[in-house]
Amino acid sequence: MTTLTAAGAILAASGSEEVEGINLFLPAGYDILWSAVVLIAIAWMFYKLVLPKFTEILDERTAKIEGGLSKAATMQAEADALLAEYKAQLTEARTEAARIREDARTEGAEIVAEARGKASEESARIFETAQRQIEAERQAAAISLRGDVGALATELASKIVGESLEDTARQSRVVDRFLDDLEASALTTAAKGK
Repeated sequence: MTTLTAAGAILAASGSEEVEGINLFLPAGYDILWSAVVLIAIAWMFYKLVLPKFTEILDERTAKIEGGLSKAATMQAEADALLAEYKAQLTEARTEAARIREDARTEGAEIVAEARGKASEESARIFETAQRQIEAERQAAAISLRGDVGALATELASKIVGESLEDTARQSRVVDRFLDDLEASALTTAAKGK
């Protein structure tokens, strides 16, 4: 309370009327008026000078943000379109690769079949040629053997018989008969072996 009485004494000394109670905290009417005038002037300056700049800055930021969002949406749509195109190309490439692999397999099978056919034909031709050559060599050997065996048989028969078998007709008959006996005994031996 001493502070209140001291404040009251200072007010009493400066002015003619004494202030008490709640009026001690309320300013005078002229102070409220001038404070309101200053407040209105500051508000008017804020409204006319600061608020338009502030609004302009906010509008620019809003426009930039909206522009960025629309640009991002456009880029997202382009990216989605590119992704769809990429997937379509990838699917097409995979289909093409599968077709190429299948064509290669088919072509490989055809080449293998053709090579087998050629090898089979070549094998048959070689076998046939070999058979003909063997047959020709067998016949040549048989003719050569017939002549050699005939000469040996004639010489042997001459020694056994004691007379000369120089006559060609006789010699040919003896050789033929000997070879026929030889072939017959070979056939009999072969038949018994089976």
